[in-house]
Amino acid sequence: MENSYLEYAMSVIVSRALPDVRDGLKPVHRRILHAMNEMGLRSSSGFRKSAAVVGEVLAKYHPHGDTAVYDSMVRMAQDFAMRYQLVRGQGNFGSIDGDSPAAMRYTEAKMEKISDEILKDIEKETVDWRDNYDGRHQEPKVLPTKLPQLLLNGTTGIAVGMATSIPPHNLGEVFDGLMHLSNNPDATIEELMEFIKGPDFPTGSILYNVEDIKTAYTTGRGGMVVRAKTDIVEKKGGKFAIIVNEIPYQVNKANLVAKIADLVRNKKISGITDIRDESNKDGIRVVIELKKDSYPKKILNQLFKLTQLQNSFNMNMIALVDEIQPHLLDLKQVLEHFITHRKEVIVRRTQYDLKIAKARAHILEGLKIALDNIDDIIKTIKKSDTKEIALEQLIKKFKLSDLQGKAILEMRLQTLAGLERKKIEDELAEKLALITELEAILKDPKRILKIMQEEFAEIKEKYADKRRTE
Repeated sequence: MENSYLEYAMSVIVSRALPDVRDGLKPVHRRILHAMNEMGLRSSSGFRKSAAVVGEVLAKYHPHGDTAVYDSMVRMAQDFAMRYQLVRGQGNFGSIDGDSPAAMRYTEAKMEKISDEILKDIEKETVDWRDNYDGRHQEPKVLPTKLPQLLLNGTTGIAVGMATSIPPHNLGEVFDGLMHLSNNPDATIEELMEFIKGPDFPTGSILYNVEDIKTAYTTGRGGMVVRAKTDIVEKKGGKFAIIVNEIPYQVNKANLVAKIADLVRNKKISGITDIRDESNKDGIRVVIELKKDSYPKKILNQLFKLTQLQNSFNMNMIALVDEIQPHLLDLKQVLEHFITHRKEVIVRRTQYDLKIAKARAHILEGLKIALDNIDDIIKTIKKSDTKEIALEQLIKKFKLSDLQGKAILEMRLQTLAGLERKKIEDELAEKLALITELEAILKDPKRILKIMQEEFAEIKEKYADKRRTE
């Protein structure tokens, strides 16, 4: 019984509830993105029914319920749940009022543009793969992401005996922090906080107590107070109104409005005459009308105390390190793990490009030998009774490899033309120069660091936006 429970606990921790520190994704999110990529549902493609995506994920990678997969995909498309949406949804994908999304047979989805950066270079042997649950397909153990997803969108998850809760952050700030740390490996968390000011929630709002944020970043654990963004507006006749423009992260707006109405009804708060939800597609706007001669600040403080206009976010930065070990991480460690991952991806991508370049150069060298000895080549082929004998004779006579011999036999007569010959010589020179360049990169850690930093700057340029949380 004890062994079975331990196996179950590890399965939940590793296979469901906790994200990998490298790509910041739980298995279900990784599988959704990988399946969409395999289906060709990239940002530049058309939409497909959500049911088709969920079916693909279930059939090939995720042996759990369809509801769990669809709910995860829906959240990846919600602008109030994700600081940077990974999925673009078409149709009803739920609302901040807690409305349920439409059934998966009605909605459609594809990847957001930013998700292309998470899967870029996956075809270049940049990550390890494993068998899926039934051994019929392969799935990536981690994605070669250019984005520190663990910090950008954060995550929450409850495993057996542990839970993770990581808030979202601003992309521009995180990449500034990564750039600083990559140049200064001994940087302190205080120094990193000059760039990463604190969580940046998709719903905006205001953060209080900088010291609490510092404690959370230093220890990996801590709570922080988040308040709604409000304005007090004076109206005609000496009356005031409280306008709520932004609410704390993960707060249900409809429930918040209902709670305020309930407090007024039960006379827990006095001085409020009306409450209206005037929110639309342009943003949140909840209007709280006050009685004449009431004290707006006093009422607002009561609302902060009694409702989710003021909320707390408890940070617990637990993620999987080395694929299977749950670790409580501080801010610097999260950034360090991402930098290590990016360097490994760049090295593996360069090794793959080098392998492909060498293979092509090898073929081109064979074709050049053939063009330099074309009369002897033709004579040898004409004397041979079969293709196999011709191949054998070419390899023996001109010291070719099997691949080069086959390439020569498949060569078209048009290749003998002067311009075609020059094309082969130019391509060979180009490939040899590329091989020299790639080998130089692999030998020089400073070159790898420079490539990584150039990618950081490129991502920041493409996707950075203004901070929403004050």
